[in-house]
Parts: sequence; C-alpha cells; structure tokens
Amino acid sequence: MRRPARAVVAAAVGLVATLALAACVPNSPTGVATASGAITVTSTATACSVSSSTAPSGTLSFAVTNAGTEVTEFYLLADDGERIVGEVENVGPGITRTLVVQASPGRYFTVCKPGMLGAGVGRAAFTVTTSGKALASAGKNATQVAAAAANYVAYLRKQVETLVTGTDTFLSAYRAGDDAKARRLYAITRSTYERIEPVAESFGALDSKLDFREADVPKGTEWTGWHRIEKDLFPPAAKDNGAKPYVPLTKAQRIRFADLLEKDTAALSTEIHQSSYTLPIDAISNGAISLMDEVASGKITGEEEVWSHTDLWDFQGNLEGAKVAFDGLRDIIRPTDPALVTQIDAQFAALQALLATHGTLRSGFTYYDKLSTAEVKALSDGVNALAEPLSRLTGALVQ
Repeated sequence: MRRPARAVVAAAVGLVATLALAACVPNSPTGVATASGAITVTSTATACSVSSSTAPSGTLSFAVTNAGTEVTEFYLLADDGERIVGEVENVGPGITRTLVVQASPGRYFTVCKPGMLGAGVGRAAFTVTTSGKALASAGKNATQVAAAAANYVAYLRKQVETLVTGTDTFLSAYRAGDDAKARRLYAITRSTYERIEPVAESFGALDSKLDFREADVPKGTEWTGWHRIEKDLFPPAAKDNGAKPYVPLTKAQRIRFADLLEKDTAALSTEIHQSSYTLPIDAISNGAISLMDEVASGKITGEEEVWSHTDLWDFQGNLEGAKVAFDGLRDIIRPTDPALVTQIDAQFAALQALLATHGTLRSGFTYYDKLSTAEVKALSDGVNALAEPLSRLTGALVQ
C-alpha cells in the first residue's frame, strides 16, 4: 500500500505502479503532445499542470517535475477515474521522473498527489486518439510476450492461493485468542501478499480494505485489514498512540475484523482466478518497478509495519515478486539491451545478498527498530542501485 513518505530514498528515476485513487479537484491542461517528445507534467501543492490533453495511442512518456515542497505522485487513470494505468511516485522537490506506459485509444484522467496522501489535485480529462499503430510490444516477439504474460498470471494465482491458505491459518489463531501463534504467522503470511501487491492495488478498493495503514484511512472510512489486526496483536504504548492507552479489540471485534480480512482476501483470489484475467506486458514490468518503490516508500522508512516492525519480511516479499516479474521478461529484453539485463541481474543479486545479512523468511529477520542507521542506509543504497536500471525496464520492452 502506498504511504505518505516522510523519508524519501528512491533515486531520481521513473517508477510506475498500479493502484486505486479517489476523485480530485479539476485542472485544465492544454495543448497536444508531439509524437516524439515526452508530455511534461508540473506538480505543485495546488496544481497538476499537464502540457497536453491528448496523445496518439502507443507508448506515452510523462516527464513529471515536482515544483512543490512535498514529495508528490502522478497518475494516469482509466476511464472510470479510479483504476490506474500508470503511476510515478516518490518524486522529490525539484526532481523530474519519467512515467512510461502503453495506452490504447480511449478516455483517461491525469492527477497529481502532493504529499502522497489524500485525494490529490488537478484531476483532468486526457484523451488517447487512434494512431493506427499496434502497441509496441504487440508487434514483436509475440510468442514470448504471450508466454511471459501467461507464466506471470500462473505465478499470481499460485501466490494468491498460498495467501488464502496462510491467511486462514493466521486468522484461526487470532480468532481463538492464540496471540503468540498469530504473531509468529503475521509477517510470513504477509510476505506472500507483498509479492503480488501491485496486482492487488489494481483492483481498487480491495487493496484499501486489505492493506491500509491507520494514518492513510480517509476520515469517515472504517479501518480494516492486516494493519488493523497488526495493531491489536502488537499494541503500542500510549506515547505511540496519540498519548492514549491502546484499548484491545473485544472478542466480537476480533471475529468481525478477521472475517472481513478473510472475505477480502477471498475476493482478491476470485479476481485473479477469473478465466479472462491477464496482464499486458508493460503492466508486468511496471509492477516490478512498483514493488521496489514499495520498498523505498514504506519498508526502508519503517512506516509499513509500524506496530510489529516486521518491515524486512515485507521487503523480502517485494524483492521476490519484482525478481519473478523481471525474470519472465529477461529473454524478451536481452536481444536488444543485454547490458541492461546484466545490470539488473547484478543489482538484484547484490540487494538480495545484503538483505540476507539480516535474516531469511524461514529463520526470521531483524526487526526494523533494531536496525542501526548505517544498516538502514546500506539497504536504502541497495534499493536505489536496483531502482535506477529497473526504471528503464518498460522503455526497453516497448521501444
């Protein structure tokens, strides 16, 4: 789940993701994108100025510059104004990052999200006209592309099946009041969710129900999901709870929140198991980028698992999910950009080796609040070293 970033560690590179977003205030971009240059976007605290309101179908590039004082995000939304076609996030003040997506003809929306929290600003219509050309990845390596998509969907289905089983076991312990067992199962079960997080985010409200942190819940919306139960299993001291003693959930409340998590996890499984479910090739590459951005925006900062401090379990899940997505695309990219493949492979291996110095999913990891400043810095540097070449993945696929 995307977080408001109080500490930004991602490098100045393009990062793309899929998640849901609510409606935002209007803005009026003007002009038409040229066939060659990127569409420019300027984000401030109050505006999201997009240089073009239309573009021809195919590969689109948005150069997003943060002219404000808070970290910002930029979204290209589908015609319902909620589903995400592409996103670039963790854009620091004064930084420009590039979002690359493949867009079919149709109606879209653009919006910026200064502070990475709330409804956002500058929601505006964006039209993709018919260029008469096939999407870049559709015309080359068609067999490899189809196989990569099929293999990745099979991976997603296996992961969500594991998630359903693990969640049921975890919730059985929680409902029964066996908190010691539930605490042991919490992080390892969530790591499965973290492997497929961008896909969960693509289903809109489901990710919010499953994975909202307390600080991210809009006013008037009930807080449910993993982190609601996390807080009950790892209750904070009053000083970490708004100076108020934490009040444990009653048995009836436990059962209710457990039932909701079980129901929403089953709904995620149903969506991924739809016979028609598939993903375009750029969504797979952008998902890999997004997973590492999840590490940068939540895990490295310790904001994801603020009560349990099990952020490194999530980190491992994100890293594994990104590696699987990239592995499925390697042979498609290698003929045209072997150097990029070699660089990404090396950085994945280096980051995994560094993370392994803090533990494994099987044996457990160091809790985030036990890491030294130097250890956090080293992990942050490793994430940045991988994020830079990985950010070029979609461009290499669709060139």
